[in-house]
Amino acid sequence: MSDAIHMKGVRKTFGPKVAVQGIDLAIPQGSMYGFIGPNGAGKTTTIRMIMSILFPDAGELSVLGKKSAVESKDRIGYLPEERGVYRKMKVRTFLEHMGKLKGMSSESQLKKSVNEWLERVELEEAANKKCEELSKGMQQKIQFISCVLHKPDLLILDEPFSGLDPVNMRLLRDLIKEQNDSGVTVIFSTHVMQQAESICDHIVMIHQGEKVLDDTIQAIRESHDPRSVLYTPANGSFNHDALTSIAGVRSITSSERGHEALLDDDADQMGVLRSIVAGYDIVGAELRRPTLEDVFIEIVRGDSEQDAETIRRSLTEEVAS
Repeated sequence: MSDAIHMKGVRKTFGPKVAVQGIDLAIPQGSMYGFIGPNGAGKTTTIRMIMSILFPDAGELSVLGKKSAVESKDRIGYLPEERGVYRKMKVRTFLEHMGKLKGMSSESQLKKSVNEWLERVELEEAANKKCEELSKGMQQKIQFISCVLHKPDLLILDEPFSGLDPVNMRLLRDLIKEQNDSGVTVIFSTHVMQQAESICDHIVMIHQGEKVLDDTIQAIRESHDPRSVLYTPANGSFNHDALTSIAGVRSITSSERGHEALLDDDADQMGVLRSIVAGYDIVGAELRRPTLEDVFIEIVRGDSEQDAETIRRSLTEEVAS
């Protein structure tokens, strides 16, 4: 299988600032890749070079077998980080216009596709409204349709869920998965790692312009041992501090995930789990593998816990709408 995207030693600077530092990357056709990392890591700059919006200072880059995305523009769907529709155009007119720009020459097929997509995203009643009359979330769904209307071979999405409510977030996630299931190569960029973990099968982590991890979700999970035990006490008077007497338990914490026994790096994970289950009044316990967020923090941890906490917040906060 040939690569949809190939990058070798790609570098981009803006004056003295190095935005992307020597990235090597090969994205197979038909894959679902997630670009993840905190805001300012270099994800969007990398995508803009793939799209030939920016040009590398050094290195090699090919897109769908061509030296430039410009040569394959009608085979690419792109949702940029900066949202935008023709605000004064009516929705149907805007989508038909975008389809024609992407080479859809059959008027009847174009109209049929527009109608089908509007129905799928539950916006058929908005077809004759001006784009500016729609909410931001509705506009975002319209812009997504404009990216996939022409049935691209490559779909590039930069922070696609930003500003969407949970219902529309799930709808868009399902539509993206459907595109990939049909054979479309998808590149999905986000700083919210839970999103990437739920939709991508391969992850590229970028930090300060450098690629720090490039592997499948499965391989990442298998290569990082569990570092904690999630447990559920049987009653509200449970003495959580008592668990720290178990060899290998470093500390106890409580969060939105529940109660968690954090383990020493050299702890016998299964031994700790058995001790908790056998010796304490709990109704359930399980080993918790590190999330992508945990893995990223471990890889790029700065000189202080404050640095790590700043990065952690940037990976969980939504982009301001």
